[in-house]
Amino acid sequence: MAGQNRFIDRLANRAVLRRWARAARRAETTDLSELRVQRQHARRLRHHLDQLIHAADGRLALPRIGSVKFPKPHDADWSYRPELWRGPLRVPGLSPVKSEAMLGEEVKAFHDCPRSEIMLRQIRNTRDADLAPFGLQMDVFSFAGSYLSLVVELPPSATQDLKRRHLVRMEALVEMERPVEIYTRLNIQSGPNAEQLVRQMPLQDGSGMVEFDLAYAELNEKRIERLWVDLIFNDPAMSQVILRDLTFSRSPRAEL
Repeated sequence: MAGQNRFIDRLANRAVLRRWARAARRAETTDLSELRVQRQHARRLRHHLDQLIHAADGRLALPRIGSVKFPKPHDADWSYRPELWRGPLRVPGLSPVKSEAMLGEEVKAFHDCPRSEIMLRQIRNTRDADLAPFGLQMDVFSFAGSYLSLVVELPPSATQDLKRRHLVRMEALVEMERPVEIYTRLNIQSGPNAEQLVRQMPLQDGSGMVEFDLAYAELNEKRIERLWVDLIFNDPAMSQVILRDLTFSRSPRAEL
């Protein structure tokens, strides 16, 4: 019975495909009232097709879309890989990149370059060593500004039960055409105040890791509302930087 149903579905799909192919060929001469109805139906169909394609691209690609697997401390009580590195974005790139432009829902670019020659593009990771399905490629040509940063917004789960005894770890896999210093800044919104912890990211063989010890932040643990991280690129002109992966985790500091 299942085989018969699949055969009937294939016949129906072929009939629908022929119908829309015929409508497309005749669109230049179709009566306008009928064309208006066809356009409405086509838009509804396109919405469902876009959803199907988006989901299929995600599930069929490798590494597996949505993967949250990455090495983390054994005592981590929270971990996260941002959406840009997990799954395909509906708008995969920006060029030129204006200040405060967003790529996806969690990554925002900031700069003060009067003439932006910056490109951001989500790319597919295909190397055997890649655990993240996607990466972020940033191309910077001439750059006359004084700063360039990418802000990564962390989800509300990052603030749940967050204490001053926690260590927040950020790890990255980075490829560069030439050496570019990357500084990281953890921002913690606590009531009306925002605490900041700054670290330079050391890179060795394309891997970088920084830890932020919240014991050095003046926090009101009962009022922590939001966390975000700035990636600040020093002297980025004429460079290409690929963030193959970006992950976060949180662990309680060992008690003395």
